[in-house]
Amino acid sequence: MVLRPIGVIRTPFTSRAEAPHQGRVSREICEIEVFPEFEDGLMDIEKCTHLIVLYWLDRADRTKLRAVPPHDGRVHGVFATRSPDRPNPVAFSVAELLSVDGRRLQVRGLDALNGTPLIDIKPYSPGIDCVQDAKIGWWEEKQSGK
Repeated sequence: MVLRPIGVIRTPFTSRAEAPHQGRVSREICEIEVFPEFEDGLMDIEKCTHLIVLYWLDRADRTKLRAVPPHDGRVHGVFATRSPDRPNPVAFSVAELLSVDGRRLQVRGLDALNGTPLIDIKPYSPGIDCVQDAKIGWWEEKQSGK
């Protein structure tokens, strides 16, 4: 398998301590720079209001198989969490597209550290991507006090 970055993400976050736990809660404006050889792939992107941004957590610990989410305090397998530390540290955020200037996209809603490799962009579709009744069982238990 070959995975190569298509760009780089520029954010104000230089450490995990500075980054939000979820991109959705971030109000910071960030920049996605797409490399020149992939610029043609941006055609019509300005017609999208939101994007699924996929990126490689290049500073993650790839040996971890268990994680303790900050809002839960209990141990879970990494595949049941959104921990950045995992065997293949692929992350995604649904980001609001604010503007497009050539190969540079201004977005809101990322939790990536500055310089994070961009691996893909897809348009977000509420009709396709939103699952209204989806649940994370351990999170539901935590909220109900079980």
